[in-house]
Amino acid sequence: MKLTVIGHWGAYPKAGNATSCYLLERDGFRLLVDCGSGALSQLQHYCSLAEIDAVIISHYHHDHIADIGSLQYSRLIDFQLNNTNKALSIYGHPYDQAEFQKLAKPPHVLSFIYNEVHDSKIGPFRITYLETDHKVRCYAMRFEAEGKSIVYTADSSYKEEFHSFAKDADILICETSFYAHQDGKPYGHMNSTEAALIARDAGVKKLILTHLPHFGDPVQLVNEAKSIFNGEVTLAQKGLRFDV
Repeated sequence: MKLTVIGHWGAYPKAGNATSCYLLERDGFRLLVDCGSGALSQLQHYCSLAEIDAVIISHYHHDHIADIGSLQYSRLIDFQLNNTNKALSIYGHPYDQAEFQKLAKPPHVLSFIYNEVHDSKIGPFRITYLETDHKVRCYAMRFEAEGKSIVYTADSSYKEEFHSFAKDADILICETSFYAHQDGKPYGHMNSTEAALIARDAGVKKLILTHLPHFGDPVQLVNEAKSIFNGEVTLAQKGLRFDV
C-alpha cells in the first residue's frame, strides 16, 4: 500500500493546505479517505481527479467532506471530456441520511452505505470499522492488504477499544487536536499523549499525528508523544508519503 497525506489540519486549512484527506493506492486502485476543505487542490499534485476510483467518508463534518461537491463536478466534467467512463464510488455511513444523500450524482457518481458491523472490500482493500467517540456518528477504519495494515482513527476522544483495533498496525494515523496538558474529551478529540498511548499499547510500527491544532507549536506534539511511545512518531504534513 502507498499512503499520501493530502490534508491534515483540523477545522479549517492553513493557507495552501487542506483539512482531512488521505490517498491510499495499491495495484493501480486509488481510494480517497475523507475529502476535506482544500483537498482537491492538493490532490492534483499526486494524481488526476479522473484517476480516483472511490472515496470513503468517516463522518459528515465539513472539515472531512467540504470538497465532495467539487469532486462530483470534476467527475461530471471528466465524463464530458472523455477523460474517464468510470463512475466514482463514494461510501458513507447511513446515520445521517440528509448528508448521505448528497454523496450521489448519478450516473457519474454513485453512493454506497458501508456496514460497520462487517468488513468491507473496496478495490484491493479490506476495511473494518470502529465507531468513535465524537460529536456525531463517526467511524475509524482499518485498511488491510496482503498482510499490511493502516489504521485511521478519524475524529474521536480517547477510547480503549482503539488498542485492539490498531493492534500491530504498520501505520496509525491518529488525530491529535490538543496538547498533553489539555483535555479534548468534551470536544470529541484526543491529545498527544492519548494518541501515543494507543500506539504503544497497540504495538504499531509508526504513529502519524494528524488533525492538528491551529495554536501552539505542533512539534511539541511529537515530543509529548515520544515521551510515551518509543516507536517512530511523525507529524502529518501535505505530501508526506509512505510505502507499506
